[in-house]
Amino acid sequence: KMSAVFLLLLVSTANIGAMLEKGLPRREPRRLSCVRCCGPSEQPVSIISSRYTRMSSDPAYSVPKVQPTIDITILKGEKGEMGEKGYPGAVGKEGERGLRGFNGRKGQKGQPGPQGHSCKQLYAAFSVGRRKPLHSSDYFQHVTFDTEFVNLYKHFNMFSGKFFCYVAGVYYFSLNVHTWNFKETYLHLMKNEKEVAILYAQPSDRSIMQSQSLMLDLQEGEEVWVRMFKRERENAIYSEESDVYIIFNGHLIKPAIE
Repeated sequence: KMSAVFLLLLVSTANIGAMLEKGLPRREPRRLSCVRCCGPSEQPVSIISSRYTRMSSDPAYSVPKVQPTIDITILKGEKGEMGEKGYPGAVGKEGERGLRGFNGRKGQKGQPGPQGHSCKQLYAAFSVGRRKPLHSSDYFQHVTFDTEFVNLYKHFNMFSGKFFCYVAGVYYFSLNVHTWNFKETYLHLMKNEKEVAILYAQPSDRSIMQSQSLMLDLQEGEEVWVRMFKRERENAIYSEESDVYIIFNGHLIKPAIE
């Protein structure tokens, strides 16, 4: 009896297992996702970190970028002082040539040049006068001349009232003037811009002829002329249209190279 019961229980158990096997659906085995293993020189990466990396690469899980804006007017300070002037920059390229300008005014006629023939002996001489009286109206006043007696090679410029040295050498100059009653007479003989001699006469009730002379060693290009010097008193020289009372002379004595 015991063997029959045991056999019956064994058959029942087998049938129940077969029924359960046929009636219940089968579950497929769970597939595990592959995870990259780290190399010998790399640190191991956690599963959560790798999952975050996959999610951030997906557009659906991308984190929006935040770009802050700063109000510059809030951060702007007061205007500072001007700095020192910097060094000049490099010279730029030469520009294109501009259009031709308008014609200027015609200049005055120049003085003739020195005599060019080296075989001829050079000379220089002048004698000029003034027919009009002259009162000094400024501290220094240039004396000009209106009458030409001798002007060899035009070395004396009648417009400027100056003798221009074209031939270097030793020159002799003389100045003769007529004083004015009760007025001072004060003149300078000038070499370039420096006075070298003075012609002076005190105020008097009688007018007289006054003269001054000297020799000068001139270089080519130097100038000799006359100017009036005004002080506290009135300064004047006398002359008339009918006659010449003011005369300025000069001539070459010895040229520097003969």
